[in-house]
Amino acid sequence: MSVKESIDISVVLAQPGQSQRVELAVPRGTTARAAALLSAEAGIDYVGTGADPAHSPLGVYSIRISDDYPLQSGDRLEVYRPLQQDPMELRRRRARQKF
Repeated sequence: MSVKESIDISVVLAQPGQSQRVELAVPRGTTARAAALLSAEAGIDYVGTGADPAHSPLGVYSIRISDDYPLQSGDRLEVYRPLQQDPMELRRRRARQKF
């Protein structure tokens, strides 16, 4: 692949206390979901994290994106894990504890 045909991106999976990151050179026009799937082959270990590169929500620099979002050079693709607890339920519990 020539320099003009590929772009450099990073894919990140954050977990409590640690994160996994892999740098990839992918063809221009690669979609977010395709890059997430490539990250599993490139070294991100999704086992036991609750995240799934085929189905988990994705984002670029903390902004949710669709699966078919075309990545740009320098993008940091984030693969999101499911929430451990519902934020609304946590607020309700804290409010009940105050009374």
